[in-house]
Amino acid sequence: MSHSFGIVIESLVAVLLLLTIGYCMLLNTRLKRLKADEHSLKATIGELITATEIAERAIGGLKHTVRDVNENLGNQLTAAAQMSQQLKKHLAEGDNVIRRLSKIALAARPLSELEPVAPAAPRVSSAKAVAAAAQAFSERRRSDGLAA
Repeated sequence: MSHSFGIVIESLVAVLLLLTIGYCMLLNTRLKRLKADEHSLKATIGELITATEIAERAIGGLKHTVRDVNENLGNQLTAAAQMSQQLKKHLAEGDNVIRRLSKIALAARPLSELEPVAPAAPRVSSAKAVAAAAQAFSERRRSDGLAA
């Protein structure tokens, strides 16, 4: 019996060795796959680092552009505010000129025009008279460019 007991133990050891060899082959294929995934992951990380650097440079450029646009916009807003003040001033001066022109036009009317006329003759409205006087006034210019 000692001889058959040794064969059983030897057979059991052989079966365990075969199972170990099979498991090692399975681990070897998994390790190869893991190595391939590692290389793929390294390539992906490299691309990600490159894309991050490009994005950082683009963000720096955008910050510089925003700074320039902000300065230009501030200058344009300042110029627009000054232009607005000038326009308000010119409008006020224009209103004064219109008021003076309307006074001149009213004073320059002959007395017969102020009296009621027959219904057959059309009457000129004061707005039309002021517009006509303003037109005549604007057509007369001094040599320095101001209205006479």
